[in-house]
Amino acid sequence: FADAARIMSEQKKAKRGPFKKFFYRGYEVHQLVDLGQTEMKALFHARARRHFKTRKKPWTNKFLQRLIKAKKKAAPGTKPEIIKTHLRNMIIRPEMVASLVGVYNGKGYILVEIKPDMVGHYLGEFALTYQPVKHGRPGTGNVLQNRFIPIK
Repeated sequence: FADAARIMSEQKKAKRGPFKKFFYRGYEVHQLVDLGQTEMKALFHARARRHFKTRKKPWTNKFLQRLIKAKKKAAPGTKPEIIKTHLRNMIIRPEMVASLVGVYNGKGYILVEIKPDMVGHYLGEFALTYQPVKHGRPGTGNVLQNRFIPIK
Protein backbone atom coordinates (compact mmCIF):
# COMPACT_ATOMS: atom_id res chain seq x y z
CA PHE A 1 0.00 0.00 0.00
CA ALA A 2 2.82 2.41 0.83
CA ASP A 3 4.50 1.69 -2.52
CA ALA A 4 1.28 2.40 -4.41
CA ALA A 5 0.81 5.71 -2.59
CA ARG A 6 4.43 6.70 -3.32
CA ILE A 7 4.06 5.87 -7.01
CA MET A 8 0.82 7.89 -7.26
CA SER A 9 2.42 10.91 -5.58
CA GLU A 10 5.39 10.70 -8.00
CA GLN A 11 2.99 10.61 -10.95
CA LYS A 12 1.18 13.71 -9.66
CA LYS A 13 4.49 15.53 -9.31
CA ALA A 14 5.49 14.50 -12.83
CA LYS A 15 2.23 15.85 -14.31
CA ARG A 16 2.72 19.28 -12.82
CA GLY A 17 4.22 21.57 -15.44
CA PRO A 18 6.58 24.52 -15.09
CA PHE A 19 5.45 27.94 -13.92
CA LYS A 20 3.34 29.87 -16.38
CA LYS A 21 5.46 32.51 -18.07
CA PHE A 22 4.16 36.05 -18.09
CA PHE A 23 4.03 37.92 -21.37
CA TYR A 24 3.40 41.65 -21.72
CA ARG A 25 2.26 42.44 -25.26
CA GLY A 26 4.14 39.41 -26.61
CA TYR A 27 7.40 39.95 -24.68
CA GLU A 28 8.74 38.21 -21.59
CA VAL A 29 9.94 40.38 -18.70
CA HIS A 30 13.66 39.85 -19.34
CA GLN A 31 13.09 40.82 -22.99
CA LEU A 32 11.27 43.98 -21.89
CA VAL A 33 14.20 45.02 -19.72
CA ASP A 34 16.54 44.62 -22.71
CA LEU A 35 14.38 46.88 -24.89
CA GLY A 36 15.27 50.55 -25.16
CA GLN A 37 13.18 53.21 -23.42
CA THR A 38 11.46 54.34 -26.62
CA GLU A 39 10.50 50.79 -27.68
CA MET A 40 9.30 50.00 -24.16
CA LYS A 41 7.21 53.15 -23.93
CA ALA A 42 5.61 52.35 -27.28
CA LEU A 43 4.24 49.10 -25.79
CA PHE A 44 2.41 50.87 -22.95
CA HIS A 45 -1.20 52.05 -23.24
CA ALA A 46 -1.97 55.62 -24.32
CA ARG A 47 -2.35 57.10 -20.83
CA ALA A 48 1.04 55.71 -19.78
CA ARG A 49 2.72 57.01 -22.95
CA ARG A 50 1.33 60.47 -22.25
CA HIS A 51 2.49 60.17 -18.64
CA PHE A 52 6.07 59.46 -19.75
CA LYS A 53 6.01 62.29 -22.29
CA THR A 54 4.68 65.06 -20.02
CA ARG A 55 5.95 64.11 -16.55
CA LYS A 56 9.72 64.10 -16.64
CA LYS A 57 10.56 64.63 -12.97
CA PRO A 58 13.99 63.99 -11.44
CA TRP A 59 12.61 62.11 -8.43
CA THR A 60 11.13 59.33 -10.59
CA ASN A 61 14.57 58.53 -12.02
CA LYS A 62 16.10 58.75 -8.55
CA PHE A 63 13.51 56.29 -7.26
CA LEU A 64 14.26 53.89 -10.14
CA GLN A 65 17.99 54.12 -9.42
CA ARG A 66 17.39 53.31 -5.74
CA LEU A 67 15.32 50.24 -6.70
CA ILE A 68 17.97 48.97 -9.11
CA LYS A 69 20.71 49.56 -6.54
CA ALA A 70 18.77 47.63 -3.88
CA LYS A 71 18.24 44.71 -6.29
CA LYS A 72 21.95 44.59 -7.12
CA LYS A 73 22.95 44.75 -3.45
CA ALA A 74 20.68 41.81 -2.50
CA ALA A 75 22.24 38.36 -2.48
CA PRO A 76 20.95 35.91 -5.11
CA GLY A 77 17.80 34.15 -3.93
CA THR A 78 16.97 36.82 -1.31
CA LYS A 79 14.60 39.75 -1.49
CA PRO A 80 16.00 43.28 -1.80
CA GLU A 81 15.51 45.91 0.89
CA ILE A 82 12.27 47.88 1.01
CA ILE A 83 12.33 51.29 -0.68
CA LYS A 84 9.68 53.68 0.66
CA THR A 85 7.98 56.18 -1.62
CA HIS A 86 5.10 58.64 -1.92
CA LEU A 87 5.05 58.25 -5.72
CA ARG A 88 1.64 56.61 -6.08
CA ASN A 89 1.37 57.84 -9.68
CA MET A 90 4.53 56.02 -10.75
CA ILE A 91 3.89 53.53 -13.55
CA ILE A 92 5.49 50.14 -12.93
CA ARG A 93 8.23 49.39 -15.45
CA PRO A 94 9.88 46.04 -16.20
CA GLU A 95 13.12 46.95 -14.41
CA MET A 96 11.12 47.37 -11.18
CA VAL A 97 9.98 43.72 -11.17
CA ALA A 98 11.07 41.67 -8.09
CA SER A 99 11.51 44.81 -5.97
CA LEU A 100 9.93 45.57 -2.62
CA VAL A 101 8.31 48.99 -2.39
CA GLY A 102 6.64 50.68 0.57
CA VAL A 103 3.87 52.79 -0.99
CA TYR A 104 2.43 55.59 1.17
CA ASN A 105 -1.35 55.46 1.49
CA GLY A 106 -1.87 58.65 3.51
CA LYS A 107 -1.39 57.00 6.89
CA GLY A 108 1.46 54.53 6.57
CA TYR A 109 3.47 52.52 4.09
CA ILE A 110 1.92 49.45 2.46
CA LEU A 111 4.41 46.80 1.36
CA VAL A 112 4.09 45.96 -2.34
CA GLU A 113 6.14 43.20 -3.93
CA ILE A 114 6.27 44.01 -7.63
CA LYS A 115 5.44 41.03 -9.83
CA PRO A 116 5.61 40.76 -13.65
CA ASP A 117 1.85 41.05 -14.13
CA MET A 118 1.90 44.50 -12.47
CA VAL A 119 3.84 46.07 -15.37
CA GLY A 120 1.95 49.06 -16.78
CA HIS A 121 -0.12 49.67 -13.64
CA TYR A 122 0.31 52.49 -11.12
CA LEU A 123 1.93 51.86 -7.72
CA GLY A 124 -1.09 53.42 -6.00
CA GLU A 125 -3.39 50.68 -7.30
CA PHE A 126 -1.75 48.20 -4.92
CA ALA A 127 -1.87 50.34 -1.77
CA LEU A 128 -5.49 51.14 -0.89
CA THR A 129 -6.12 54.46 0.84
CA TYR A 130 -9.23 53.22 2.64
CA GLN A 131 -10.42 50.17 4.53
CA PRO A 132 -13.05 48.28 2.52
CA VAL A 133 -16.42 48.24 4.30
CA LYS A 134 -17.26 45.11 6.24
CA HIS A 135 -21.04 45.14 6.50
CA GLY A 136 -22.33 43.94 9.86
CA ARG A 137 -25.80 43.03 10.94
CA PRO A 138 -28.54 45.67 10.91
CA GLY A 139 -29.04 47.83 13.96
CA THR A 140 -25.42 48.47 14.78
CA GLY A 141 -25.56 52.17 13.91
CA ASN A 142 -27.29 55.02 15.74
CA VAL A 143 -30.31 55.17 13.40
CA LEU A 144 -33.83 55.41 14.82
CA GLN A 145 -35.23 52.78 12.44
CA ASN A 146 -32.75 50.20 13.59
CA ARG A 147 -33.09 50.82 17.32
CA PHE A 148 -36.02 48.47 17.97
CA ILE A 149 -34.87 45.12 16.64
CA PRO A 150 -36.14 42.18 18.69
CA ILE A 151 -33.40 40.36 20.61
CA LYS A 152 -33.50 36.63 20.07
